[in-house]
Amino acid sequence: MHHLKYKWITKSFESLTPAELYEILRLRSEVFVVEQNCVFLDMDNKDQFSLHLMGYDAAKLVASARLIAPGKVYSEMSIGRVVSSPADRKKGAGRELMQVAIKECYQHFGEYPIKIGAQLYLKKFYESLGFVQSSAVYDEDGIDHIEMIRSIPS
Repeated sequence: MHHLKYKWITKSFESLTPAELYEILRLRSEVFVVEQNCVFLDMDNKDQFSLHLMGYDAAKLVASARLIAPGKVYSEMSIGRVVSSPADRKKGAGRELMQVAIKECYQHFGEYPIKIGAQLYLKKFYESLGFVQSSAVYDEDGIDHIEMIRSIPS
């Protein structure tokens, strides 16, 4: 990975400050609930056992994802709640978020396959990061999704 544009921090749920947790939940609401018009309960009790990756541009949280150990959600480790602020997407925040998330997964959980539940319209984006579709299309909260797996780096 070349020079990173954003500053990245990974923390366990317990080590998040209330302000950090609030920023993460606010960004997720901004994108999933407001922008994508999804009525769903974002707080799904998986945050507590996840690692939280946060990307900052100066003091502003512009992207986040949660990294989940193998056996918690899928048998594989996974990356979920992948979110970047609309203003920063055009600057590549989403791509950098995923590149760092993959690297962090390998660092924390070992070099194993990574499984994600991806919104169908982002299929090409995830394919460009090495993920391959591994399920039929399914509906989650009114949005078409597919499961995708990124196999172990060769």
